[in-house]
Order: sequence, then C-alpha cells, then structure tokens
Amino acid sequence: MTTVVIAGGGIGGLAAALSVSSQGHRVVLCERNSAFAELGAGIQLAPNGMHALDRLGLAGAVRRIAVPVRELRFMDGVSGEHVVSMSLGERYRARFRNAYVVVHRGELHRLLLRACKDSDRIELRPSSEVVGYEHAGQAVRVLLAGGRTLTADALVGADGLHSAVRARLVGDGSPRNAGITVYRSIVPMDRVPPDLRHRSVTWWAGPGRHFVHYPIAGGRSLNLAPSVENQPAETFSGVPVAAPEVREQFAVLCDTAQRLLELATEWKAWVLVDRAPVDTWTDDRVALLGDAAHPMLHYAAQGACMALEDAVVLGDMLDCTSAEFGARLRRYNAARRERTARVHRLARDSIGLWHAAGTVAIARNKALTAMSLTDLHDHVAWLHGARDFAAPGLAGLPDPAALPDPAVPSDPADTYTLAGVLDAAGAGDLRGAAPGAYTLGGYLAPPERPR
Repeated sequence: MTTVVIAGGGIGGLAAALSVSSQGHRVVLCERNSAFAELGAGIQLAPNGMHALDRLGLAGAVRRIAVPVRELRFMDGVSGEHVVSMSLGERYRARFRNAYVVVHRGELHRLLLRACKDSDRIELRPSSEVVGYEHAGQAVRVLLAGGRTLTADALVGADGLHSAVRARLVGDGSPRNAGITVYRSIVPMDRVPPDLRHRSVTWWAGPGRHFVHYPIAGGRSLNLAPSVENQPAETFSGVPVAAPEVREQFAVLCDTAQRLLELATEWKAWVLVDRAPVDTWTDDRVALLGDAAHPMLHYAAQGACMALEDAVVLGDMLDCTSAEFGARLRRYNAARRERTARVHRLARDSIGLWHAAGTVAIARNKALTAMSLTDLHDHVAWLHGARDFAAPGLAGLPDPAALPDPAVPSDPADTYTLAGVLDAAGAGDLRGAAPGAYTLGGYLAPPERPR
C-alpha cells in the first residue's frame, strides 16, 4: 500500500487525509502539538465549501451544528445606514445548490478529526513536527523534529502559514504584514439584546476599519471581529487586549456598532499577514495545501473553503499508483493555482471596499445600493457556485505547463471584483472597466504576478 505523509493536523490536513485515504492510500498525519486541536472562533462556509464537505461525506454533520445565514448585510459603519443585503434564502440556495452557514472552527475540526479516527487507513501522529524533507529516489524522506524520519511515497505540506515544507519548497521567507490588526471575541447570545440578534453576517464599514459579526455554535454565541489599519510594526498572534483599547480603535463607528462592541469583555488580537501567490507548489512528490500553499487575508471568508477544495482535488488527482504521484501532484498544482490566486486577490481588494472614507465611501454606498439581488448573486457566482474545483481544460493533460497569470481574469466580463472607476462625483460605470484597476473603495495596485 502506498503511504502519503501529511504535515499539519488542522482543517486542511484532516480534510486531505480523508480525501487521499478514500483512494486506497495509507495516510500518516503528523501534528507538531501533543494533541489534535483547533483554536479560533467562527468561520463562514459558502456553498463551495459545503459542497467540498459533501464530497468528504461530512456536510450533513456540519449542517447539524452550523447556523444557516439568512443574508450578508453591508452597513455604513459611520452613519449606521443599511446599504445593501444579499439574501441567502431560497433563490440563493436553489442557484448554488447549498446553504451558506457559519460554524465554530473547533466544532468543524472535531468532526473532521472524528472521521479520521474512524478510518483504518489514517494514522494520527501527534508530537510529530515535520521540519523538512529529502528526495530519496522514488520516495520522500520526511524529516521530523528530534532527528526522526519517515519514508513515504509522497508528502503534503498542510502545515499552515509558517510551513516548514513551504520553507524548503518555495523559500520565500516570512509572511508579509498587511498593516491590519484584527480583534476577536465571542459573546454568549443570551447577553446580546434582542434587537441586535440577526441570523446574518453583518459588516460595519468605516474609514480605515470595519467590524463584522455573526452567530456561531448553533446560535448560542455571537462572534465579533473588528479590524483596523493601524500599521503594527511587528506581527503577533492571539495577544490579549483590554476592552477599552479595542473600543477606542472603533470610536468612529455608529451607536449600534458601539453597543455590539461593548458586549465583549475579553479580546485577543492578531496582525493579519499573507503571502504573494506563487506559481509552483510542488517539488516532485511533495506538494502544498491550504494556507501553506496560498495564505490569504480572511476578508473573502474563503480560507477554510479553499483548503477544503484543495483536499477534494488532491484526492481526485491521486486515484493512481505511486509511480504517477509526481505528475499527478503537478496537475493538482495547476488545477488549483488560478482559482486560489483569484480569491487571494479578492481578499486584498476587499480592504478598499470595507475601509473607504469620505466621497469614496459615498460612491461605494451608491453603487452597492443600485445592485439588484440578481446582480449580487451574479457577482459571487464564480466563487460560491463552483462544483468542480479544478481549473477548466485540465482533463487529459499529462503534465500541464504554466498557466496564465492567475491573478488577472482573461476577460473583463469575468472580473471578480466590483470593477469600475470611482471618483468624487460618485459611482462610475461598474461594467466594462479594465479588471484589476479599480474596485468599490479605491485604486488597486497592478495585479500581482505569481512567481
């Protein structure tokens, strides 16, 4: 039996273990910590993520613990104006063939972990940090902390933002600081006034900052996540912050947003980081997945969904013998890099949407208010409506060559941002403008080109 080692026991690593093992391969899942656990708060799962979970056999279990979202609400955080809502009701579910839900990250992780424990093809190895790898003919020697090694037919690096496998494979140094701090807190729903309880994901957009909240844990808790462009000099993760300090950062927001922020007594802070898209995630029998391959800002609410999609495609590609692993992993890389780079760019672009100020914010509100429900659904269709997570045209290709720049749509009609030139006079034409030039919120730098 072929053996695939997966580095990292987070959501992406567990999903990859389930997908790869379904093809009959033995999987050794290595986790650096002494226990398999997931920290964090709520995550959003759009229909594409739920479809990936369907493929893994877990969507039913997730639906039982998740909160179905009725709408995505966009609010002007300064005036308190309700700008626009995208309904996620019957029309949305019928079009995208799944619901949009929110779930606590730990609960999703526990479901994946339980499924891995129930598989006789998956071996879970805690306290086994992967620190590197070496090629060994038709195999991979996986290097573990403490001098131990494993020999495998393939290695998948799902070891996150600071991936040791990526460091060996790509060697692109530390993640880049986005200049934004996000604060997170969870509040019991019974402490939330009834008029502030909404089964929606709500954004309060303000100058250089925004605030998002939504129910999690079956509706028993409210997840709060305000972000601010405060240009921290150094990165940090999960640092406790006093409640008055958080509220001071968002004092410009309206009374309703303030009431919500005042509910939280305990906060932790993270500096947001990401990495530029890269063209190559594979090195013969070694490949990257999830945040190790394409770490992105959370503003597209697609990080977990992209890791789940990766896992499904990886499993589909590995319906083969060990002799084909190198070529199949290159196909997996080519199948995924265009879509993930587009989502990466969307997450970056969204900063301008959420954080606009003055006349640009006024123009943004005007443009969004003019969009119909069909317009809004059309805008997310390429992302939420995906059922085949591989790039088109790959079927039958033995070993794809480099794809065109995945950060730039090939056709302006396929633009994935709300593209259009905005000026002080108001919203310009939202259709037909050059992609990658402007978004609702301001000017965008030239598109990044994967290396």
